[in-house]
Formats: sequence, C-alpha cells, structure tokens
Amino acid sequence: MSTASPKALDEFLTRCQQRVQQKLAEQISADIASPTLKEAMNYACLGGGKRIRPVLTYGSALAVGANLESADNAAAAVELIHCYSLVHDDLPAMDDDDLRRGKPTVHKAFDEATAILVGDALQSLAFQTLSTEAGSLNAERRLAMVQLLSQASGATGMVGGQSLDFEAVGENITLQQLEAMHNLKTGALISCAVLLGGMSHNQTDDAQIAALSEYAKNIGLAFQVQDDILDEVSDTATLGKPQGSDREQNKPTYVSLLGLEAAKELTSELSGKAIAALEEFPESANQLRELASYIVKRLH
Repeated sequence: MSTASPKALDEFLTRCQQRVQQKLAEQISADIASPTLKEAMNYACLGGGKRIRPVLTYGSALAVGANLESADNAAAAVELIHCYSLVHDDLPAMDDDDLRRGKPTVHKAFDEATAILVGDALQSLAFQTLSTEAGSLNAERRLAMVQLLSQASGATGMVGGQSLDFEAVGENITLQQLEAMHNLKTGALISCAVLLGGMSHNQTDDAQIAALSEYAKNIGLAFQVQDDILDEVSDTATLGKPQGSDREQNKPTYVSLLGLEAAKELTSELSGKAIAALEEFPESANQLRELASYIVKRLH
C-alpha cells in the first residue's frame, strides 16, 4: 500500500496541529473565574508542542472513514491529558525540570501551587470535552471513549507508569520491566489517542479496532524508545527541554539497557510492526503509516 509523501505528511501535521490548537483555545476560553489560572492553562496548552497524540487521533479517524471534525473533541481531550501530565511531571517533587517546549515550565513561569491547579483543571477539562455531544456519535460510544481515556490516564495507565518510573530511579531493572513501565507511562495514552480516533466513527468494527490497537501498541513503545535515544544524542535547544536529564537522574532507559545502536534497531522494528498492522486498511490509513515512520525519525 502506498504511503503519503513527506510534503503531504507535513501538510497533514500542520492541519491537525491548527485544528487542535483552535479547539484547545475554545475549551480554555470558557468562564474561568481566576485570571491567573486561565492564563496559566493557556500557557501550558497553547505554547507549542508536536501534538503527536491528537495527530494520531485524527489519522486514525481518517483511517476508518470518519472526517477530521468528528475527532476534534477526542483529539483535544487527549492533548489536555498530555499537557496536564507534563505540568505535573515538571514539578520539583517529580522531575524538577525548568524548561518545557523551549520555555520555562509552568511552576517556574507562575508558581508551584498554580502549576498543581493547572494540571487538575486540564485533567477535568479533558473529560468534559470528551463527554460533550459531538456530531453523530451515540451516547454509548461517547461513554466507551470516556472510559478508555480514564483507564489510559489513571492508575492503570499513565499515572501508574509514572509511579513505576519514579520507583525505578537508581534501580537495576530488566528490559521486560522497562517495557511494562513505558507501556503504561507513555504507551497507554498514545494507544488511547489512536483508539479514540477509530471510535470517533459509529461504524468502526471490532476488526478495525483490533488492528488499530496493534498499531498503537507498537508505535507507543517506539515513541518512548526514540525519546530515550534523543535524550542521549540531541541537545537542549532542539528538544525544548533539558537534554541528558534521564542520565542525570539515573533513570533506566532503552539506551542504558540496550546500547544506542540496538535501541535504534528496536525503533525500526517497532515501526515496521505498526505499519504491518494496518495491512487491511485502504489508502485512508496512509497518514497513520507515515506517522509510524515519522515518530522514529523525529529530532525532538
């Protein structure tokens, strides 16, 4: 099956980034009593970022025959959860980072209390956004999507993985333990992003969801392995966050366990498996196919 051209992918990325940016701005423009909280929420969400998760949501929606508009709420909800997680991860009690997306982290630009409240507000706004009636999606489908996002972002997903990551600092863990940790910390929300896009269409069948789930599992892990590689070989200006922070904090990574070259080989293998999972999809899945390659070739 042919894939999208690099130019077509760039155009798709830009279009999706603009769509979710507009949707996020609309959601945060709601009646928020505290001007400081509203400003900080905008600061956390609207100041850049690759928007990989919402782009995957939009790509998955197209793959099953839906349009971009049908996935707007799901794409925004996933990005709101991601932004909340970054704000909290950067706090002094967690990773204690000063830089995110090329600018001071929220607790540096404002203060720690505001950063905590921003994360709380973004998390609840994600579920408000996802549960809002959208297009022709029936209530049963919307409820299933809310449940999926809840599982992916909570103790059985992203938060659980972050806790394991926190516990693993300075420890000698196995490759299997590292994979299990990252399948929760990073992979759960990426998988959720893909599946929510597929669920944004009432006619999506079980076989399509199963294929998208296999795609998402591989691309979620590939994303994390590439993050580990970039933390080792890139620079702070390119990453938009401190380079080498994993090594400095003595965190186990795929590079520390496998070595740089083996980690690079693993990203290629996972990307190939993700693309293979879409074998039965028509050309409408070309954006997802191209994204599988883009994720492991990105420089930040």
